[in-house]
Amino acid sequence: MSPPTNVLTIELPIEGLPALTDPTDEFADEARFLLALKLFEQGRISSGKAGTLCGLGRVGFLVAASRAGVPVVDLSESELAEEFAP
Repeated sequence: MSPPTNVLTIELPIEGLPALTDPTDEFADEARFLLALKLFEQGRISSGKAGTLCGLGRVGFLVAASRAGVPVVDLSESELAEEFAP
């Protein structure tokens, strides 16, 4: 994967974060995933953009989102009925 051309840096006070017992890289990866997950859950970004944001790719992100308890399919009852109709 090539490095991103545009990067957003967010400054956070260390005092406001949980104890950093994990290596910094692992914490940064988790923070990127959680941001992508929340933006996806709110419908603000697509699963593809979320996967790119956290470095998992679309399918990897959808699997991880599902494991985190976030619905990855948002269909109405009629759409579900149509999807699964014989």
